[in-house]
Amino acid sequence: MTLVKTKKWFILAVFLACALLVSACGDVKPHKFNSKIESFQYSDQEGNPKGLSDLKGTVWVADFIFTHCTTVCPMLTANMAELQQELKDAGIKAELVSFSVDPENDNPEALKNYISKFSDDLTNWQGLTGYSFDEIQSFARNNFKMAIQQDPTSDQVIHGTSFFLVDQTGTVVSFYDGQEPPYDKFKKDIKALNR
Repeated sequence: MTLVKTKKWFILAVFLACALLVSACGDVKPHKFNSKIESFQYSDQEGNPKGLSDLKGTVWVADFIFTHCTTVCPMLTANMAELQQELKDAGIKAELVSFSVDPENDNPEALKNYISKFSDDLTNWQGLTGYSFDEIQSFARNNFKMAIQQDPTSDQVIHGTSFFLVDQTGTVVSFYDGQEPPYDKFKKDIKALNR
């Protein structure tokens, strides 16, 4: 290899190394997902209207549950309560939103009683209802890419177990395993969005 070619390869290698270093040091935000949430207006656990416009400008975490669930919902709700405590202890602000996938049975009072079994602080945690099953099924599919199905053999509802991170513009930017949430990653990602 001639000296000129060697010099060109060296310059290219230095340029690529610098580019990698700059990208690694940049502000990395969680963008595994990029779904803009459609406008909604439902009822919270106090029976008050709660919609996307009320959440604008805040980072929030969403999940899907129902109050007479006999499988994953108690674990998901306990994990959401743990996330709430972890965020509070770290001084990180975020809203928590649990959408009922069984709105015919989950009225505001039922949601309040259910979530209150896991947390005594509902100031930043809303349980939402006040829509039909078809509406929440479509809403979950269109906005969170999640399927919800009624179980034809029981009174249970089949749904995903992810926790979804939503930014201040109402865009779902990432999702996590709600059965084993990575709390440290959550805190890091929410902090990055709150900058």
